[in-house]
Amino acid sequence: GEGRGREADRGWPSPFVMRPRIALNLKGVEYEFLEEKLGVKSDLLLRSNPVHKKIPVLLHAGRPVCESLIIVQYIDDAWPSSGPSILPSDPYDCATARFWAAYLDEKWFPAMSGIARAQGEEAKKAALDQVVEGLSLLEDAFGKISKGKPFFGGDTVGFLDIALGCFLGWLRVTEKMNGMKLLDEAKVPGLAKWAERFCAHDAVKGVMPETEKLAEFAKLIMAKFKAAAPPPQ
Repeated sequence: GEGRGREADRGWPSPFVMRPRIALNLKGVEYEFLEEKLGVKSDLLLRSNPVHKKIPVLLHAGRPVCESLIIVQYIDDAWPSSGPSILPSDPYDCATARFWAAYLDEKWFPAMSGIARAQGEEAKKAALDQVVEGLSLLEDAFGKISKGKPFFGGDTVGFLDIALGCFLGWLRVTEKMNGMKLLDEAKVPGLAKWAERFCAHDAVKGVMPETEKLAEFAKLIMAKFKAAAPPPQ
């Protein structure tokens, strides 16, 4: 129906799956959440996203919408009168939010994922440095974009909050597994306080995975990655 969305995804561990769920929660749209089994692509997923064959996919009125940030923008457009606007109304603010969201997906999150996969201490340090540098850039961006308000989106969670906030669970796992603090209040005070507010938001609380559960999942993924990796020469 018009008021309902249907999501086909692999479930709770994926930060990209969190994005549409938070957007739907913000808009107050009821949806059915369909989980994919890890390593198994269902017929529904392959039919719905034949190009990339990956999650998340939003099925609305029987039609599929793919790619997490595109889905978030679609939700904002499809339910304009429900809940707050997710994307900024000002064209420049909107472009800025999209710029940083692209940076997160293309540069920052791959660096964070690379910490666990790095071969040797030097590669690990290079990935860590990139993550720390990125957080410093994002701290600066938060100050400028939020204009002193609680979120990147102003008074409530918006597009860039969703784009970055979905990675907080994995950021905590990275901290835990490496015995370090990345979201350090001494270095990035604005982001550290923002992260607390974001995780406490009603639209986020129910979909943010527990760090312990995510850490267990990360260990499984790493074991599979190591088993599949070629032996060192």
